[in-house]
Amino acid sequence: MDNAFVLDFLRRLSANNNTAWMQAHRADYVRARDHFADLVAEVIRQATPVAPELAELTPAQVMFRLHKNDRSQTDPEPYKRRFGSGLVPGGRHAERAGYYLALSPGGHSWLRAGRFTPTPAELAAIRQEIHYSGDEFHRRIEDAELLAHFPNGLDRSAPQLTRPPRGYAADDPELPWLKLKSYGVGRLFSDEETLRPDFIERVVAGIRAARPWVGFLNTALDVA
Repeated sequence: MDNAFVLDFLRRLSANNNTAWMQAHRADYVRARDHFADLVAEVIRQATPVAPELAELTPAQVMFRLHKNDRSQTDPEPYKRRFGSGLVPGGRHAERAGYYLALSPGGHSWLRAGRFTPTPAELAAIRQEIHYSGDEFHRRIEDAELLAHFPNGLDRSAPQLTRPPRGYAADDPELPWLKLKSYGVGRLFSDEETLRPDFIERVVAGIRAARPWVGFLNTALDVA
């Protein structure tokens, strides 16, 4: 694996994000994709002792396409600026919480853990679990090991409800958390960090730290 080549390819793609450039540099794309696949395979291999549910995954099951599937009419770029993967039992699109690893230049590489695009039914289930098991919810999101790897804690920066969700009172003590539409933690890595020999070790340590939090969400989703 060669993270430096992956980041360099993505830098060049960011400056030339069009189909003609990609066609002319397809060999570099394939090489970068394969290097990222090697990284993902090694993360899975090293993470399996701490997260056995990831053992059967392959890069092909977890890697996202570089081509955008949801490009709007105002978005002229056909390609994402990152290589990404969803380390989730059942594959990248499985409807359960998991771990997400991406390489992107400029300090935008990241590890995330949680359920980031829950369906309305999943949101209802997560909110119910928080309402019924508030103490356990706080134990998971305030865990010292989790916060050592994800110091910003549960991400509350994404759009959220302005009013209490249906069925919950305005004075519910968990209301700030019940209004969320996405439930995850995340951290960024600088380009220099992605090139360090211990990068995979740090990713695996983050997965280990986040596993109890991911388990809480999958209990709520009844897929633990």
